[in-house]
Amino acid sequence: MNHRIPPVLLLAALACPLGTAHAERADRGKPMNIEADTLRHDELKQTSAFSGHVVMSKGSILLRGARLELRQDTDGYQHGVLTAEAGKRAFFRQKRDTAAGVPDEFVEGESEVIEYDGKADRMRFVSRAELRRYRGAQLSDEITGAVIVYNNLTDVLTVDGERASSSGAGGAPTGRARAVLAPKAPPKDDAAPPAAAAPTLPAPVLRPSNRLGGDK
Repeated sequence: MNHRIPPVLLLAALACPLGTAHAERADRGKPMNIEADTLRHDELKQTSAFSGHVVMSKGSILLRGARLELRQDTDGYQHGVLTAEAGKRAFFRQKRDTAAGVPDEFVEGESEVIEYDGKADRMRFVSRAELRRYRGAQLSDEITGAVIVYNNLTDVLTVDGERASSSGAGGAPTGRARAVLAPKAPPKDDAAPPAAAAPTLPAPVLRPSNRLGGDK
């Protein structure tokens, strides 16, 4: 199903939850691991700059890009800005909590710039932004726009469409946000009621007799 959302003040906004599953709650308290070609760290300012094939992981969260600028605030929360190589997009992936027996769900996002706010537990995708949700290996939902903000705590996202003057190349066409949302899977039918049991015939009544061989 395609949902076309009209622009508001040259921007389109969309707010919707991504299904009933939630982002992996344990990710918030996991350590952050980063690999890159080069690193520059400023201990006084509590900032770090990673360049070249940057890969950041935090629990089930995975980020990939060309450059990551990271800072830690006085409360110990981490804030980062991930930038892609020219002409490319940075990448984000996170697993979502699902009930036992239900296929795993993942959220993937791409944009030229990805901003991570550890305190608010929020991701912001800027320029040619796209967010996808997978159930197992199957694509379920897909949302595109100029800016997408995804809140990991509430599982609510907002989308701003491209400005009306945009050509729409590589992003949302004609200045609109675009969403392709799969219908929610219908709940499984309750177990069928058991078939009506066949009527039971009454047991034969035995009549006592004082003569051998019964009545004749």
